[in-house]
Amino acid sequence: MSLTKDRDTKAKEAKRFYAPVAASTTIYKGALVARDASGNLVPGAVATTLKKAGVAVESVDNTGSAGAVGCHYETGCFAFGNSTSTDEITKADIGNDCYIVDDETVAKTSGTNTRSIAGEIVDVDDYGVWVLFK
Repeated sequence: MSLTKDRDTKAKEAKRFYAPVAASTTIYKGALVARDASGNLVPGAVATTLKKAGVAVESVDNTGSAGAVGCHYETGCFAFGNSTSTDEITKADIGNDCYIVDDETVAKTSGTNTRSIAGEIVDVDDYGVWVLFK
């Protein structure tokens, strides 16, 4: 039924998460992180199978098997390095998705379908490209 008066809509803030880390993987604090095809956390990299996650809030060195250690990460809006040349993101791109280049850089395009989506571009300034992870 549609509302006919104001509604007190309840919400939960979901900002910090914990996920298993892929085998033989190092994640640095502040890195753009994503989930691989198995659901393990990995640093951002050129790949088509990654699912955006957020930013690592701690450094983790998993020299063991997948899931031997985990890593806390956060969602929100974070600044990353901008690509160059035809992949450089400008203010005209605000509202569009950007793509993962590595664990600190995003790009305007998918690189001819070789990159996964990082998140939504919400601003571009002297700090870099502000990316929203939902």
